Amino acid sequence: MKKSVTILTALACAASLFVSCTRKSDGLIKVGIINNPPSESGYRAANVKDFENVFNAANGYSVKSAYSLKNDEQLNAASQFITDGVDYILLSAAATDGWDSVLKKAKAAGIKVFLFDRMINVSEDLYEAAVVSDMAKEGETAVNWLKAQNLPEYNVIHIQGAMGSDAQIGRTGALDAEFAKGTMKKVVQQTATWDEAEAKKIVESVINSGEDFNVIYAENDGMAKGAVAALDEAGITHGVNGKVVVMGFDCNKWALRELLDGNWNYDGQCSPFQASVINDMIKSGNVPSKKIISEEKGFDAKAITQSDIDTYGLGE
Repeated sequence: MKKSVTILTALACAASLFVSCTRKSDGLIKVGIINNPPSESGYRAANVKDFENVFNAANGYSVKSAYSLKNDEQLNAASQFITDGVDYILLSAAATDGWDSVLKKAKAAGIKVFLFDRMINVSEDLYEAAVVSDMAKEGETAVNWLKAQNLPEYNVIHIQGAMGSDAQIGRTGALDAEFAKGTMKKVVQQTATWDEAEAKKIVESVINSGEDFNVIYAENDGMAKGAVAALDEAGITHGVNGKVVVMGFDCNKWALRELLDGNWNYDGQCSPFQASVINDMIKSGNVPSKKIISEEKGFDAKAITQSDIDTYGLGE
């Protein structure tokens, strides 16, 4: 379908916010989708593709999509969607705070909002339903696995995702609790904003400092990959039978292969497939629950199989 150029597109380009719009057609349900860009991670690429496969003209939708890692740019996109008169806003917020005012405007305009992937800090009456991962549970599952390894000591490099995002807050919480209790030592805790290269720099800095560590807890697969690159360059062993335990999240197929090969130790699942659930609620008008949680698990290098990779892995 030929893409139309709107004022939002021009403004967004100036702010490095990519926006694509399909031409409005009578009878189509008008939807504005706000998400992080697919370049953020393998998880996000799968998430964006999932929404494109469901929300399109062939399935009865006229779609406008805005992608940004910045909350203020997402808020501007939401405001423009309200002005444009969409029927629904589907939102995966870059940060949990700051959404109250714009969602009140959406409600006043009769626009229904569905959250996906991430929760935000607003009153439940401002959105229809949230189809999300339980990020806190993801963190608890990972930390419980780590504790079960019964290491003689836990000296942890903690590489965080984008600060203030639901994923970062959830995956950080359980580990912070261990730091507070003194059961694990925080060697460094720093954000790489989901970026592989930044994660590599963090680990390189710790290696150069000479401080001892034996765990890398990275809040997504890409950052774990960057961390491992730093270990390899320094000749530090990792994974099963290695010096450093490596943990990631998202379950990209390539990351799960690292587990199967024994190069990593753990990967936490985060399902990117929420579009069909939202589509069903829009089309049927039936919202079975205010919060719909994706079922997820964690994978151990000593137990993972090729079948697990084929079934649960993202991408190729």
